Amino acid sequence: MNIIIGNGSDRPIYEQIYVQIKSAILRGECAEGEALPSIRALAKELRISVITTKRAFDDLERDGFVYTIPGKGSFVAAKNGDLVREEHLKQIEQKFAEAAELARRGGISPEELDAMFALIVKENGGP
Repeated sequence: MNIIIGNGSDRPIYEQIYVQIKSAILRGECAEGEALPSIRALAKELRISVITTKRAFDDLERDGFVYTIPGKGSFVAAKNGDLVREEHLKQIEQKFAEAAELARRGGISPEELDAMFALIVKENGGP
């Protein structure tokens, strides 16, 4: 697993790890039941504290993306359809909020946004 830590990032290191592993799971890059790197090995590879890495893994487990077997390690959890759908909805809402803010600043009406969205959906094979 290729995790990149940005020292100049506003996000804490544990959150950067969490987001990258979660994204890989949601994209299907990590298969159900696949072993993740050990907390110690990942901490050593990234040259960070084991405590920081453990916090990311604890958060991933709390949110249902991984499960841990004591003495064996952490593994990718079975995809919960509702969890995946909710995560996608959250990401879509964030993108919509960004688009709405850009539209507001650019003087674009809600009707124009609706028309743009309908065209994009149609071009991408949507309903």
